[in-house]
Amino acid sequence: MQNLIVHYNITVKGKVQGVRYRASAQAKAHELDLTGFIRNLNNGNVYIEAEGKLDNLSAFMDWCYIGSPRAKVIEVNSEESDFKDFKTFEVRK
Repeated sequence: MQNLIVHYNITVKGKVQGVRYRASAQAKAHELDLTGFIRNLNNGNVYIEAEGKLDNLSAFMDWCYIGSPRAKVIEVNSEESDFKDFKTFEVRK
């Protein structure tokens, strides 16, 4: 079951813009061998689509609650979605 490949859509709320959250998330995703993207939303949240092994995605979700050193995460919402076969994990504008 640990090797199951899954895709999550994740929204992170709180002080997560202007605190290097996206760059830190990208580094963590690379460390965990995840693919997908992260981008800022107009409402101050960040949106992430990430896919990879279930165990690695679980570890990434744990990280999302902490975030970068200056981030203040209030809430993390996620839902499983259809696999999209991303090739990298990128920061989008």
